[in-house]
Amino acid sequence: MSNPVRIAPRSGVAFGLSKGQTLTVIDPDGCQVADLLAFAAKDVREVISNGRTFDYEETLRLTTGNTLWSNRSRRLLTITADSVGCHDFLLTPCSKATFRHFYPDKPVHRGCFGNLAEALAPWGVVEDDIPVAFNCFMNVPVAADGAISVEPPPSKAGDSISLRAEEDLIIGLTACSAYASNGGSFKPIDYRIE
Repeated sequence: MSNPVRIAPRSGVAFGLSKGQTLTVIDPDGCQVADLLAFAAKDVREVISNGRTFDYEETLRLTTGNTLWSNRSRRLLTITADSVGCHDFLLTPCSKATFRHFYPDKPVHRGCFGNLAEALAPWGVVEDDIPVAFNCFMNVPVAADGAISVEPPPSKAGDSISLRAEEDLIIGLTACSAYASNGGSFKPIDYRIE
């Protein structure tokens, strides 16, 4: 088993993930979110899709055994292990606009959106190509009346989610920058490829 790679707080990375490899995203300190994107390596216009995933998986609560589907209705990632069971696939990556909207009294940060855009640029991904991310460990309850809220993630130190690549992929991954998503603090995220 390889040693995990650390993503510093409020930053992001991008890397290739070959078909059959497993990516494990780890919350080393607890109460942190990681925004995850997956693009087909052969054509980055093919990307994970929350709409296709909810449609085909018939659930909003994605966990072990569920698949993340692409905008072209192909399987990209399968969740093979999950110690948390709480993730979000509704909300878009936080951005400068997010900070201005929700945190007008706090410094503006480029957020996960800006971090993903910079990390994915070498693969030809531009800002308009960035979809809703699969937000590992993010806690977004949906009330009976349809209202949503962002609560602190339930992940504890060392919790993780593992996803197997069903195609050759380009992955974008962050240590989230938004206050509400992380219970008001910013911590690192670790990941490992096997």
